Amino acid sequence: MTTATPTVGAGVQATAKPSRAARVRKRLNSRTATLVSIALALLWTVPTFGLFISSFRPEDQIKTTGWWTFFSDPQFTLENYQEVLFSTGSSGQLASYFINSLAITIPSVLFPIAFASLAAYALAWINFKGRDWVYIAIFAMQIVPLQMALVPLLKFFSTGVTIAGIQVLPAWDLVDEQKFAQVWFAHTCFALPFAVYLLHNFISQLPGELMESARVDGATHPKIFRTIVLPLITPALAAIGIFQFLWVWNDLLVALIFAGGGDETAPLTVRLAELAGTRGNEWQRLTAGAFVSIVVPLIVFLSLQRFFVRGLLAGSVKG
Repeated sequence: MTTATPTVGAGVQATAKPSRAARVRKRLNSRTATLVSIALALLWTVPTFGLFISSFRPEDQIKTTGWWTFFSDPQFTLENYQEVLFSTGSSGQLASYFINSLAITIPSVLFPIAFASLAAYALAWINFKGRDWVYIAIFAMQIVPLQMALVPLLKFFSTGVTIAGIQVLPAWDLVDEQKFAQVWFAHTCFALPFAVYLLHNFISQLPGELMESARVDGATHPKIFRTIVLPLITPALAAIGIFQFLWVWNDLLVALIFAGGGDETAPLTVRLAELAGTRGNEWQRLTAGAFVSIVVPLIVFLSLQRFFVRGLLAGSVKG
């Protein structure tokens, strides 16, 4: 009786070739990659640290020396923050604009997330005629420049919509205190295409067996969306929420056009543009005001960071 000859010699073990993902992971964990990451982190952090130091320096020090000279001649003052937050002059009252920014940003984040999640679920799991064309149209709206949409929206707010001589939608005759609604509407319209696109890609990758099991148990689409889809897409919602919050909080163009520059509706960015003075030499105000403006985005990002990372990595790793 013959026996099969082993293909591998005695004492020799066949080793599997490392996968491409393993090789990439090994490179990212190398010392060089660590040094590059530290260098990039410093490039991003040093300017913010310099802004923080400058916001506490006296006016004459800011205008004559760089922020790094603080370590050789440390001088502190809270006058800059006192001036921009609570001063009654033209350089102060930043606190009221801070409230305006919150009133603009929070609804402008919640509205597009709510509408986009509903639309993405319908486009992913509800079969209706023309669904693919609707999705293509929403995707194509992302390439429309923001500046091209400002004029039609402004005309819609001021004159309404007229078709064949018939007033279909009336004009938005709002007083200054009610112009927040225009800004909410504008930011929601600008955010929906991108949010629907991202959420659709996320929701469409959910297991179909999960949806089928829920429908077999008698669950309707609203119940499936509320009890199954929403908990699973929380990381994606957090990622979109962070992007939208940063975009709206730092926006100047949209708020200035639709809300105006009045004290009742103008956001923090409008006031920051005025803090530098008519000749752009009031740097001590600008440093304190700029650092106040980045506190809230930092809090939002750090509190939602773990959801943000999970949302970015969702779908990239299987198993």
